[in-house]
Amino acid sequence: MVDIHCHILPGIDDGAATLSDSLKMARIAVEDGISHIVATPHIKGDIHSPEFLDERVRQFREKLQGKSASLQILRGADVSSVLPPEVAACYTINNGPYFLLEFPHSHLPRNANEIVFKILLAGLRPIITHPERNPSMVRDPELLFRLVDAGCLVQVTAGSLTGNFGADARDCAIYLLKKHCVHFLATDAHSPTHRRPVLSPAVEEAAAIIGTSAALELVTTNPSAVIAGRPLDE
Repeated sequence: MVDIHCHILPGIDDGAATLSDSLKMARIAVEDGISHIVATPHIKGDIHSPEFLDERVRQFREKLQGKSASLQILRGADVSSVLPPEVAACYTINNGPYFLLEFPHSHLPRNANEIVFKILLAGLRPIITHPERNPSMVRDPELLFRLVDAGCLVQVTAGSLTGNFGADARDCAIYLLKKHCVHFLATDAHSPTHRRPVLSPAVEEAAAIIGTSAALELVTTNPSAVIAGRPLDE
């Protein structure tokens, strides 16, 4: 499986606090059957340079040698919607056209459509992160559907499907699956304890809703296309 959203790099944001935590997360991911993780630190207020993140990924890869060597770490970012497309372009997943687009946790901005239009015009493909946890889109999923119609993709948090973020997030995630409006399941893991890098339980939940084959596509075929920079339907 491929996890395109994980805060596994140590000491950068609100994810793994220490190298020990990062290594524990890597071990948990491997045990769950995850082969690739895209390290996605937040890019918003304090903007880390792409070169800085590349170096931190390189260092973490070295630490993984001999411990979780089967796990591949790639560089991405969790990019705030307030940043312009030219900045987002520096933080794409594995230097391809895709990147994680994070809207505010509290609401969907009124200019969301304009934000997305400018991103698409720049030749980028935004993946909206955890819309099932955004109050605006929980209340009115049509807001999300419009962004998908415009060209966005959707990533749902694995923990939302298993109830870790409450009933509203779970109900919304299920609804989005039934509407075929989910392209990826990802962990959005932040630690080896309370927000762990596991996908399997969510895949089982999704399989009960959309079938095993379609559920597996959300953690294999689709994210594999993203890290390779290919269209999803190839």
